[in-house]
Amino acid sequence: MSDLLDLAQHQHYPAAALYIVATPIGNAADITLRALHLLGLAERIAAEDTRNTGQLLSRYGIDKPLIPVHEHNERTAAQRIVEYLHAGERVAYVSDAGTPGISDPGAKLVDAVREAGFTIVPLPGASAITTALSVTGDWAPTCTFLGFLPSKAKQRAASLQRLATHPHAMVFYEAPHRIVDTVQALADAFGGARRLFIARELTKLHEALKSCTLAEGPTWLKEDANRQRGEFVLVVEGAPLAPADTDAQTHDALIAMLLEEMSVSAAARIAASITGASRHALYERALALKND
Repeated sequence: MSDLLDLAQHQHYPAAALYIVATPIGNAADITLRALHLLGLAERIAAEDTRNTGQLLSRYGIDKPLIPVHEHNERTAAQRIVEYLHAGERVAYVSDAGTPGISDPGAKLVDAVREAGFTIVPLPGASAITTALSVTGDWAPTCTFLGFLPSKAKQRAASLQRLATHPHAMVFYEAPHRIVDTVQALADAFGGARRLFIARELTKLHEALKSCTLAEGPTWLKEDANRQRGEFVLVVEGAPLAPADTDAQTHDALIAMLLEEMSVSAAARIAASITGASRHALYERALALKND
């Protein structure tokens, strides 16, 4: 441990620079040695919420002047920080949890400091996105991070409609009071067959991970009111690739014949075995033919 701390201390940390520092998303032990060293080295620490950050720093025995930088004052606060940089100070910026600038304030601050010509140094660490994706499974090899969906139902539905054919897995953040409505909206927009991974309260005492389909998601959340509490990361399977036009009619004819004798799931499974096409894509097609 001492060797690692020495390594963090002997790296060069220039003055007159802004340091973007990732902090734990739940478990306070997830802070990095570099982050601890830099937070102790900085002359000032800018924070999304100075009360939360003050409590976090006190756990590590760090006491530094705090500057509030949040979504309502980020542009004006950035100018104050540029002045501190002109004075040769090191300034660290932390959001409430995780990596700043990712669905958190920080991006406008980075723009202002870069425009002023000062050095910006990122210190990696905890991130809810990568933490969730690391345990999602191999059905999400590529993804698009989309943050929070609109809170109003009509705007949310319109956003999801535009994403209905998006081929990559989609990663969303969601708050507890909207989680059930959001998962239901995802099922309504994309169909119930797509895979869903729910990560709740990552790294915290009551962490919960659930892999299911979009159709099963709302039921799982409603079965226990505790499952609707906390902070959520949702990973949703992307749209299946449509069969090639030359194969589509053949696949449809085969599926239609199979549907006369068996369920949608069984028809998709057998069609996939015969054709070698994606079982998920054939399931979606079988479902559409069945409904028609």
